[in-house]
Amino acid sequence: MKVLILAGGFGTRLSEETHLIPKPMVEIGGRPILWHIMKIYSSFGFNEFVILLGYKGYVIKEYFANYFLHQNDVTIDIAHNSIESHSQHDAEPWKVTLVNTGLNTMTGGRLKRAKPYLNNEPFMFTYGDGVSNVNIKELANFHQSHGKLVTMTAVQPEGRFGAMKFGENQVVESFEEKPEGEGGWINGGFFVCQPEALDYVEGDHIMFEREPMRQLVKDGQLTAYKHYQFWQCMDTLRDKRRLETMWNEGQPRWKIW
Repeated sequence: MKVLILAGGFGTRLSEETHLIPKPMVEIGGRPILWHIMKIYSSFGFNEFVILLGYKGYVIKEYFANYFLHQNDVTIDIAHNSIESHSQHDAEPWKVTLVNTGLNTMTGGRLKRAKPYLNNEPFMFTYGDGVSNVNIKELANFHQSHGKLVTMTAVQPEGRFGAMKFGENQVVESFEEKPEGEGGWINGGFFVCQPEALDYVEGDHIMFEREPMRQLVKDGQLTAYKHYQFWQCMDTLRDKRRLETMWNEGQPRWKIW
């Protein structure tokens, strides 16, 4: 299965970083979060990626076009127009297709524009700003087992504030600082789809998370794979700093490779 990664949004809530680069290129531990996401999939043997570009997409194109420069020590002989590599890191077994999907195209429209690259086969997709230790193989097997058009990974994000439970006379019976899950399940990305799912998208103006998913629900074609462990999006600078801290402390829970 090919893996589509939505990488075209403006990233306005992380404007401290995204005024110069697209959000998927914001670095965690010296590597773009996009790289971390791809490593998650690659660790389960999924190495064909279609990256859906929009805002500052040329930055992502240049990153992959010059990937070996980012990984190795090199000498550049300007006079003779040559580059000598002095070290060779293990090359990633990735095949990366970079698709311009429009500056203002919505998520559904971006996915629809990838259709020519999918060969009418099932595919995966996720967002270019979220990491998790979700078991991709189990997710794929779960999708294949139920026969529906779309499987969405459902997650319970960590609470931002302490949670209390009360007894009689407002006596606090329990308190937990930033509980692991607040009870509500949300869309965590990491989708698996049949190609027919794209028929629910009418055009560039459609957000996949709205009309298409609502109609999939009505048609009984959307199922959830519940992931009970780590998941974190990078919506804000606070999120970015949290992920950076986890990486620097040697405890990045999404690092399963």
